[in-house]
Amino acid sequence: MHDPNRKYSLDLICLGRVAVDLYSEQLGSPLEDVTSFVKYLGGSSGNVAFGSARLGLKSAMLSRVGNEQLGNFVREELQRAGVDTTPLQTDPHRHTGLALLALKDRETFPLLFYRRDCADMAIDAELIDTDYIGTAQALAITGTHLSTDVTRRACKKALDAAARHGTKRVLDIDYRPVLWGLTDPGDGETRYVSDARVTEDLQGWLSNFDLIVGTEEEFHIAGGSTDTLASLRAVRDVSDATLVCKLGPLRFV
Repeated sequence: MHDPNRKYSLDLICLGRVAVDLYSEQLGSPLEDVTSFVKYLGGSSGNVAFGSARLGLKSAMLSRVGNEQLGNFVREELQRAGVDTTPLQTDPHRHTGLALLALKDRETFPLLFYRRDCADMAIDAELIDTDYIGTAQALAITGTHLSTDVTRRACKKALDAAARHGTKRVLDIDYRPVLWGLTDPGDGETRYVSDARVTEDLQGWLSNFDLIVGTEEEFHIAGGSTDTLASLRAVRDVSDATLVCKLGPLRFV
């Protein structure tokens, strides 16, 4: 049980995608016409760890990078922001994940993932220190890491440790159909594809979390309906978590 009076050395541990993003310097161009890119830290979990550290929280990155130059870059960028990289594993065989991104127009954002058998999808559950999980107020997991047997084992071990230690468990649904094998490899831009198997897989995990965060499309896949309220009710049927549905540019006055 979470103890509000307990002193935690960390605010947040992020488990999931951490990679390198290469952003096009040619605004308004499709990826086919791009001639130069700028390198940034990427991956949803990596961005949360980095951003929360810059906002003053004590965050940590639990993931895996390659034993190469891009892995070194990811580790150093996180450390420069103040992120604890103690649990960030190094893979001796796989490359760090990579994404190429462009801004074609206000509605079109070409995105190409190079993540086949990448390092962060090979997190070794045996290397996860369960006592370390208990030093944080919260553990945040990305939904992409519920998509393979290897990453599910790592998530299960971390979630079980969090439950024992009273660490709050957070799910960022982070639904990218291409990373579940539902679109062509070149279609990283699509944010929603209905799939009963993915919905069933996700719903099997939802009771493990205290907080679930997602866009409308992400709750659609978690709830199995394109009706947002129906999906939220379906998620509520299997989870007592606090639900946060993000509406992008929409706001209520």
